[in-house]
Amino acid sequence: MPNRSAAIIAAIIGVVSTTIAMVVVVSAGNVSAAPVTPAATTTFTATADTYVQDTTPTTNYGTGTQLLVDGSPVDRTFLKFTTTGLVDPVTSAVLRIHTDDVQSASSPAGGTLQAVGDTTWSETAMTWNNQPTLGTVLGSLGSVARNTWYELNVTSTITGDGTFSFALSSTNKNNAIYDSRETGATAAQLVVTTGVQTGDPVFVGAGDIADCGNTGDSATAALLDGIAGDVYTLGDNVYPNGTATEFSNCYDPTWGRHKARTHPAPGNHDYNTSGATGYFGYFGALAGPSGVGYYSYDIGSWHLISLNSEVAHGVGSTQEQWLRADLAASTKPCTVAYWHKPRFTSGATHAPDTTMTPLWQALYDFNADLVLSGHNHQYERFAPQDPNGNLDTARGLREFVAGTGGESHYSFAATQPNSEVRNGDTFGVLKLTLHANSYDWQFVPEAGKTFTDSGTTSCH
Repeated sequence: MPNRSAAIIAAIIGVVSTTIAMVVVVSAGNVSAAPVTPAATTTFTATADTYVQDTTPTTNYGTGTQLLVDGSPVDRTFLKFTTTGLVDPVTSAVLRIHTDDVQSASSPAGGTLQAVGDTTWSETAMTWNNQPTLGTVLGSLGSVARNTWYELNVTSTITGDGTFSFALSSTNKNNAIYDSRETGATAAQLVVTTGVQTGDPVFVGAGDIADCGNTGDSATAALLDGIAGDVYTLGDNVYPNGTATEFSNCYDPTWGRHKARTHPAPGNHDYNTSGATGYFGYFGALAGPSGVGYYSYDIGSWHLISLNSEVAHGVGSTQEQWLRADLAASTKPCTVAYWHKPRFTSGATHAPDTTMTPLWQALYDFNADLVLSGHNHQYERFAPQDPNGNLDTARGLREFVAGTGGESHYSFAATQPNSEVRNGDTFGVLKLTLHANSYDWQFVPEAGKTFTDSGTTSCH
């Protein structure tokens, strides 16, 4: 793994990053502040790991750099973590393991994860003959490739401070090989999020995010560490070409900490890899049906739609017809859609993408409320508009361009009609608080910057 990844991971190990968030609501000239309970994400590395093998029942493998999972011979991997400093309730816990960078590390079955009640075992003393008893099944991994991070949800087992143990095993005869803690930066991790969000759901994110040559995504990922809720991406998740290696080495060490709560959208750089296979392979089911790139879901009173600006989206296209059917079936009072290329923008690098008009028209026809996009590496807020860019305060959709995830900054050209706020020199995330019949927005800037933007709008 490149030095950048190692440095980032080392920097976050054992560190709790906490931000006290204030939702600023601007309405009828009054300003009020609604506090949100702080959230924190802590990354712990394994304190012990080893594997055991049935054909060598008295041999210990605890000091090796590889962890094996196999069905013949039977190899079982054991992992142990000690968590400290978890004051607030645990809201999520994710076990992250990394496959070795050798061809034989790949397997059609990555293994089944089980809890292990006995946490007294030693990595330098465990053998097949004295291994602890395996407990509840927590999840499993399908096909795994070399030199890639994989995640398993272990929230049900992490209750706070303590020592926790897991085992990974398989009946498949094609072994998977993972990195042990002796490798350093690619050692197994336990990522724990604490803090209970009070009030209505939060939806936070940005686009144009990670690049191994830059550090802006580290700054915006640190913001996410302190904001509870669901995360979105607005495309161009990793530069320059959206390959599997770039996702593993550049995106995963930063925004990848929040992968389990992320609802992504693809961008043109993700499609620099044919079929966006790096994107779909990294996000898996989180990105909707593989190879499609558009999907929908509900959070509270809101219907959320991730669309794909990189595949056909004209009138009568499969995506446009799907969107209309999806909107017709929704029963939620409020709707937000997001995709990569903005219908409206004042950016100098990329002009407004008028090919997105059919999707905007469908959203307008069904009284949707909000559109989020990226592509231009800047922040811009528009007043509510109809599909042709006319001001429409009754039924128009408000658009935010938030290509501020960390890749770079772009300049502005002539200001487009109905553009209300613009900034081109600040990385950050756009945080939405989704109320029953309205939403608050707040642009949260990277550390050391002062630009922000906030307000509230009712749903149609």
